[in-house]
Amino acid sequence: MALVLSTGLYPETQPWRTHAIEVPHGHVLHVEESGDPAGLCAVVLHGGPGSGSSPLLRRFFDPGRYRVISIDQRGAGRSRPRGATAHNRTEDLLEDLRLVRERLEVPRWLVVGGSWGATLALAYGAFEPQAVAALLLRAVFLARAEDIEDFFQDTAGRAPDAWVRFASAVPPDQRHDMLGYLARGLQEPTTGADADLPRRLALAWWHWERTLSSSQPLSNAEPQPDRETLDALVDRYRVQSHYLLHCCWLDSPPLLDRLDALPQVPTLLLHSRDDRICRPEGAQAVHERIAHGQLRWVDGAGHDPSHPAMASAMVAALDSYALHGHFGDGPAS
Repeated sequence: MALVLSTGLYPETQPWRTHAIEVPHGHVLHVEESGDPAGLCAVVLHGGPGSGSSPLLRRFFDPGRYRVISIDQRGAGRSRPRGATAHNRTEDLLEDLRLVRERLEVPRWLVVGGSWGATLALAYGAFEPQAVAALLLRAVFLARAEDIEDFFQDTAGRAPDAWVRFASAVPPDQRHDMLGYLARGLQEPTTGADADLPRRLALAWWHWERTLSSSQPLSNAEPQPDRETLDALVDRYRVQSHYLLHCCWLDSPPLLDRLDALPQVPTLLLHSRDDRICRPEGAQAVHERIAHGQLRWVDGAGHDPSHPAMASAMVAALDSYALHGHFGDGPAS
């Protein structure tokens, strides 16, 4: 067993193998394997959509017990082409997961996802239930129209001053449809006076997202993304707006109506009641549809996966699963 740091996370480890896996329609997925090659196999699904994998996400796992497979989804992270939206839908991502699993010769795996990654994990569980050994879902997002509108219009009034700053990036006559304007501005090539529009929109979105994600007020002196990071954010939000414009293709049938197809395997939802991006009601709605699942509230963590309370809850759940084959029965710390 590896030592858990005082942050609640395991030490960062380097991947021992990487893959460039070709999937249909010209996409190439960046896939990393870390931890113990002979350990329990787990696949990590990142958020976004479009965000790409982060070293943080594999630090929830004991590298002495788990073989961790991290996949950059289509258009995200180091997958190619970055920022591409053609042939990039939820159904494509589900098929990609099947292809990666077969390519790496994994019969069944623990599926772990946060935010959009938790959404994708649920959809995948219904798509290929025989391949799912367990589900660990952090801050699940239902991708309903009301969830998406709540984020872009701040219908709940969570941060009115910050939303005004966010909305100032959009012309007044377009603010009734923030997502539509952002999607067009991030998708369309611009020249002349509008050449920097995608970066301005991405920066405004990034500030708004960070405001809602944090459980603490953000400092005005916080470092700003450099140009390279900003270009990556443009690609990230291009993919994300593409998905959100279509309710992530999970509205017919709705995600909640797909949950009857989930396998009867250990299933745990971790969510904070002060999460301002993925509403707690969504986690409660999923819990009510999964009779064999558990829901644990990790209050005070907001939408931050690195918050000590959430990091500790994730580590404890994964340690329990490695030792006992289930996520334990106690409340989150």
